[in-house]
Amino acid sequence: MSPKPITNIDDPRYVKALAHPLRVRILAILEERPGSPVELSRLLDVSLGVVSYHVRTLDDLGLLKLIRTTQRRGAIEHHYRAVARPRVSDSAWSEASTVAKQALISATLQQMFQYVQQSAGAGGFDRPEAHASRTALALDDKGWRELTQAAGKFLERVQKIEESAEARRKRDPHDPQFRDVGVALLAFDALPFSAALGEHAKGRATKPASTRRARAQERA
Repeated sequence: MSPKPITNIDDPRYVKALAHPLRVRILAILEERPGSPVELSRLLDVSLGVVSYHVRTLDDLGLLKLIRTTQRRGAIEHHYRAVARPRVSDSAWSEASTVAKQALISATLQQMFQYVQQSAGAGGFDRPEAHASRTALALDDKGWRELTQAAGKFLERVQKIEESAEARRKRDPHDPQFRDVGVALLAFDALPFSAALGEHAKGRATKPASTRRARAQERA
């Protein structure tokens, strides 16, 4: 029997899947395209045995779907695709455990950082319309609600833009204008840079002198 679909971010299987950085990377790839452990091993530059273990784990947890098999050099190669992740509504997020929230946010940030970093390295921000910004705000509860509502409306608009583009692509599948585009959006209770740096400096300053001397000797 196939595993019951994961529909809640509090599902222990989902938390376990996101608890390992390699599984997070495998899921990110298989959400974009099908792949086999052999292909994933080459893409991730990780041994086939390690990748196969994590693919089996994700499959056992119900997060992958076997879509086809191919015969390769006397062996059968299994090709997987990630199944849909659970949708996270505001109510589901508010009711989720701290462990589940931390697992999901950690996985999202890992994917986002690598996604943006490698895209930037390949010239992903060279277009004049590309955008990257960080905005620090001071909001009350009403302002926070308005901000999250605005983010939700923006994402709805993004979805409609993609649907319109997909309709145009169906009319002309070979249009060279089409490219992969990434959008990353975060809204969170922030620790200001100045406060974080101040705490870091304070931590260094309050360390015992004996510890500082020992580390100085290690460096010497």
